[in-house]
Amino acid sequence: MAELRSPKGATHKKRIVGRGIGSNRGGTSGKGNKGQNARSGGGVRPGFEGGQMPLFRRIARRGFSNYRSKKHFQVVNVGEVSKHFETGSTVDGKTLIEKGLIKGNGRPAKLLGMGKVDKKLDVKVDHVSRSAREKIEKAGGSVATAAGAERVQKKKARPAKRPGRPAEPSAEPAADAETTSEE
Repeated sequence: MAELRSPKGATHKKRIVGRGIGSNRGGTSGKGNKGQNARSGGGVRPGFEGGQMPLFRRIARRGFSNYRSKKHFQVVNVGEVSKHFETGSTVDGKTLIEKGLIKGNGRPAKLLGMGKVDKKLDVKVDHVSRSAREKIEKAGGSVATAAGAERVQKKKARPAKRPGRPAEPSAEPAADAETTSEE
């Protein structure tokens, strides 16, 4: 460890500015003469085009993005789990962190089905893919997921967005309307 050195050119001395004209970075300190960029805290935000309508506002917003509600998982394949765990052992978030298969950053873990499982494992993680579940159960193991994370059956196809005109009312008067008119 004591012999490790960063490669030549990887580290640089801090550039000292504003220390006289002989230093080649004196006077205006490399910022030019006056203007917004020469001031302390000066400059404009990224994407600003001098008052012209910026590109990100000129372009139309289309489609759907689930960026804000997207769930980020730490993924582990069953092949890796099978390598690191003994037959009959319990696989959960804590043991996955101990074995170094996931980080302890609070993100939920998801088990994916790539690789072979030849051991009986007791799996208790946040989410499990269908193929991973099948492989573990085929090897004689059991799978349990977090509450509410069970796979939801896909819904049937939704009706078209514009189903057409509503049904027209019938020409015959309602039975209630006849009784009120006789009285």
